[in-house]
Amino acid sequence: MGKACHKGKDLTEVRSPQRKLAPDIVGLEQRETTSLWGIAKRAQACKDHRFQNLYRLLDANLLLACWDDLNKKAASGVDGVTAAAYAEELIANIQGLAERLKTKRYRTRLVRRCYIPKDNGGERPLGIPALEDKLVQSACAKILSAIYEADFLSVSYGYRPGLSAKDAVGDLGFNLQYGRFGHVVEADIKGYFDRIDHDGLLQILSHRIDDKAFLSLIRQWLKAGIMDIDGQILHPVTGSPQGGIVSPILANVYLHHVIDLWFDREVKAHSQGQTLLIRYADDYVCAFQYRRDAERFYRVMPKRLEKFGLQAAPDKTRILRFSRFHLGLRRRFTFLGFELYWARDRRGDLRVMKRTARKKLEMAKRRMKQWIKSNRHLPGRQFIKGLNRKLVGHYNYFGIRSNGDSVNSFYHHSIGCAYKWLNRRGGKKSSFTWATFKVALKKLGVALPRYVERKKQHAVFA
Repeated sequence: MGKACHKGKDLTEVRSPQRKLAPDIVGLEQRETTSLWGIAKRAQACKDHRFQNLYRLLDANLLLACWDDLNKKAASGVDGVTAAAYAEELIANIQGLAERLKTKRYRTRLVRRCYIPKDNGGERPLGIPALEDKLVQSACAKILSAIYEADFLSVSYGYRPGLSAKDAVGDLGFNLQYGRFGHVVEADIKGYFDRIDHDGLLQILSHRIDDKAFLSLIRQWLKAGIMDIDGQILHPVTGSPQGGIVSPILANVYLHHVIDLWFDREVKAHSQGQTLLIRYADDYVCAFQYRRDAERFYRVMPKRLEKFGLQAAPDKTRILRFSRFHLGLRRRFTFLGFELYWARDRRGDLRVMKRTARKKLEMAKRRMKQWIKSNRHLPGRQFIKGLNRKLVGHYNYFGIRSNGDSVNSFYHHSIGCAYKWLNRRGGKKSSFTWATFKVALKKLGVALPRYVERKKQHAVFA
């Protein structure tokens, strides 16, 4: 029949020239979504259900879906395998990884450690897993998110789909303005990601997960050796390296139990007035209507953290008076890069204002200056393209209307640095005047300050 359809020619004679085809993954997205959707639905319907057989979900279909979400430009781990090299035999590599998982032959590799600068001049350690570890961690993170998104409270914003640090700051300001709060406790956990208790975390996970193989996989990542920049191998007894794909969800699960549930069930029950908790990862702010409630929480909180191997950072934990009836320079606090304070708006009404924290603004300006100095050799359009990426990134986070002065200050600083260092390229005499420079910026399309307000905010206080 086939030959008759092609007038007697063999099928190979009429076939078009062979081209490289994409992997056949038809139906993959549907199968993945159905499995995770079923887990999420069950988790929502039954809060005490313990999930079994999660390990079997780590198959080639899910791993291939996670490949699409992987940052292909990220640094490689200790094995030096890049995303480009892995993609050359993608299907075979993923099938091999899935087979090793199925036969329990998968073993995590060492985590490569690097350091990034912090605002206080120190360095923050980051862990970079090997590529295949990232894939398996991503798959496990999807499963854990499907379970715990049903459990997480609305006060938790960090590393959750559809939520951001800017959302946390916006809702905090909204609640402080319209709630009956007079006292704020701002807190931060000292070295949180390095202090997570492994056994405690696994015990918390076992409340929802009854799958030894799945929990054993998580234990592997928690216990994975860390290769420091000097080649030394470290064997952690606590903590979850920042940089691992599964670390954020694990950190959230731990603090959900340590702080969120405790605050919701215990702190609120022993408080006489309104209470509020807003948490983004290990940064959180609590507000109280009455001072005695705030002082009781301030005394008890360190004991609660110590019970789970954690410690409040003394230089970032304090209690302060914060209300519309007590204004002044000292009545302000910092949360996620913003400084919150009471002030009058243009109409004379008292509102909770937000502006870029002074240290954050100074650091952003220093980073911009250094980038301009290092990239002033680029051609004009390419330079402006890179400059715009940095400007827009700053606007997207800090661009709210009450923060106009700080955003404008950052913009003018950036333009001033660009004018200064572009005129020093190659040691040549100044080639721009302010007038010609402004014309060039307008022609090339430099990104002007912009402000994005959230459309909806919600009250989360009791």
